[in-house]
Amino acid sequence: MNKKVKVAIQGIPGAFHEIAAKQHFGLNVETIQCLNFKQVFQSVSKGEATHGIVAIENTIAGSLLSNYTLLKDSRLRIVGEVVLHIKQNLMALPGTNIKDIKEVYSHPIAILQTKDFFDTYPEVKLIEWNDTASSAKMVSENKMENVGAIAGNEAAELYGLEILAHGIETNKKNYTRFLIFHKKPNEIEENNKASLCFELGHYPGALADILTILSNNNINLTKIQSLPLLNRPYEYSFYIDLSGTIEMIMKTPSMLW
Repeated sequence: MNKKVKVAIQGIPGAFHEIAAKQHFGLNVETIQCLNFKQVFQSVSKGEATHGIVAIENTIAGSLLSNYTLLKDSRLRIVGEVVLHIKQNLMALPGTNIKDIKEVYSHPIAILQTKDFFDTYPEVKLIEWNDTASSAKMVSENKMENVGAIAGNEAAELYGLEILAHGIETNKKNYTRFLIFHKKPNEIEENNKASLCFELGHYPGALADILTILSNNNINLTKIQSLPLLNRPYEYSFYIDLSGTIEMIMKTPSMLW
């Protein structure tokens, strides 16, 4: 790319969003740190960042439904994805004994992913925080004794914490899928997947009609997610991922959208 890549991420250095951005764009990519996912989309829309990256699905926690809505409302285009193997660790100030830990901070999803581990430490209070890396940074900078954080290896190294327990996630096949999006659709990279969003009338067989068209045209559906429409009770928008380029899919005979 001729233009310098600036990627908006949720979180700070050492966060999994930064790791995913580096996996896709390279270790020297410039990241713009945002407090929340809404700011990530705003940063790209305003041109502050050339790309944005957000988690959309985790094999344990499921889909991040709010990010589907933010993506739809932003009108930005998906240009790639990253699948990252998530390994969570319990970390604290160097010299801390795991038996002395009283509180542990981390992102709500990280806490959910490690719940079984902490069931064996019922005396530990789990506290939700902005993200994994900022939890580690807070413990380090404030010299918080007998307080832990759940984060990745990179955060421990970056903020000088000692890992007390490695790989504490319940499911070792813990993967998160991140979407990469861009403002200009004509700059989409080589791709073999398309994502679409549509709404249907509220009548029997409405969704089945769409699925039949896909099947009849040999288009593989790899993901389907529904979200309720605001102020329209029991009506939904559908988000689907399909194998194939968007150009190929839109040229499919009998496609309704």
